[in-house]
Amino acid sequence: MSNFNELGLSSPLISAISEMGFEETTPIQGKTIPLALLGRDVIGQAQTGTGKTAAFGIPMIERISVERESIKAIVITPTRELAIQVAEELNRIGQFKGIRSLPIYGGQDIDRQIRSLKNRPQIIVGTPGRLMDHMRRKTIRLQQVETVVLDEADEMLSMGFVEDIENILSEVPSERQTMLFSATMPKSILDLAQRFMKNPELVSMKTREMTVPQTEQYYVEVQESQKFDVLCRMLDIQSPELAIVFSRTKRRVDELFEALSKRGYSAEGIHGDLTQTRRDIVMKHFKEGLTEILVATDVAARGLDISGVTHVYNFDIPQDPEGYVHRIGRTGRAGKSGLAITLVTPREIGHLRLIEQVARRKIIRKPLPTIHDAFAGQQRITMDKILKTLEENDLLRYRGMAEELLEEGDSISLLSAALKLITKEPNTAPVVLTAEAPLRVRQPFRQRSDQRTYPRKHDHKFLPCPPKKK
Repeated sequence: MSNFNELGLSSPLISAISEMGFEETTPIQGKTIPLALLGRDVIGQAQTGTGKTAAFGIPMIERISVERESIKAIVITPTRELAIQVAEELNRIGQFKGIRSLPIYGGQDIDRQIRSLKNRPQIIVGTPGRLMDHMRRKTIRLQQVETVVLDEADEMLSMGFVEDIENILSEVPSERQTMLFSATMPKSILDLAQRFMKNPELVSMKTREMTVPQTEQYYVEVQESQKFDVLCRMLDIQSPELAIVFSRTKRRVDELFEALSKRGYSAEGIHGDLTQTRRDIVMKHFKEGLTEILVATDVAARGLDISGVTHVYNFDIPQDPEGYVHRIGRTGRAGKSGLAITLVTPREIGHLRLIEQVARRKIIRKPLPTIHDAFAGQQRITMDKILKTLEENDLLRYRGMAEELLEEGDSISLLSAALKLITKEPNTAPVVLTAEAPLRVRQPFRQRSDQRTYPRKHDHKFLPCPPKKK
């Protein structure tokens, strides 16, 4: 892997990549981008979710001249869902350079697409059938196309799009760059590459196998907007001693640890933009147990060797299976057991299945934790604390108070009242969270009953909690 700054990209692309919050290239990006920037044809064997859209999108957009407003690149995808997803990411990559991408797919009003084409996008992302429709209508002309990408080529061939792809490629100038990405490499793919590509470079990703037998692995299927509340409930239920929460981008890390802090959890964040001094302080707090929850990107957590991490939470599912192995390997060390839980949205279930295949291990589904589960977890924690305090046998100065209380009521009722007083029902203040969007807290969060201090952003000290409301 390498840093995007080391690839010689222009400042508009570096700004876009930074805005998206990415720090280092994934394996497929690190191998593909340098070759594609040189104009080489590339065959990439990579699964969905490995960052391949950026692998072809970054060099493609880098090579497009913004002055000429004509179609300079086409990306052919097997489904409308993938066309929309790829176009959205390409628009984010090209936002500061002024490169526009337009998805073209069946099922959408073709007249609407024709009107959108009048805005002169430089990149078309489309399904084969609808691209052919526009070519017949002369609403899309491919005479000036310089780059062609076939995304998930094996899926397109299995869906019977071979002739459509051949017809589309025959209309594109022969002097072009062609990139083909496929999860598998059957003979039909290699035949297609031989016919339409020039001395292509083969880039293949090999993923290491699972090496964390001591770690229990679960996933929870959850809507994106529910992720934060579900994470908080799991923290209340499981009460981890030391936990790492992995997030995909630097911005997301900042938002997440700030929101956790506002809810009273002892949390700090770490990512590549922090100074070395600040990183050292954050890690010192975590290793010494002053911070219970470390929110981190993959890059920031690489190489960390911290003993005692009991839980790993994947707030965002990792981009590639190797990233998953790296993350959950932070716990279950030195013969100790660990717990890894991944929050997965419905659209990411397919990517989770890919991780299972590569890891050769079933990741067990867990039901969504409820507010009542969180409350029960807090009750259990309170009982454990009482029993631990009882074992310490340092209660002499409280015996007089206890005897006075016993004159007012029976022991069962008094103990029940004490438990009610010190067990706080988990906070349910709503938080709006969308993918790669800020956490917006709608109302103040109360302090958790068992927290005495909390970290503040850009503050190296632990400040006292705000006074409790009467």
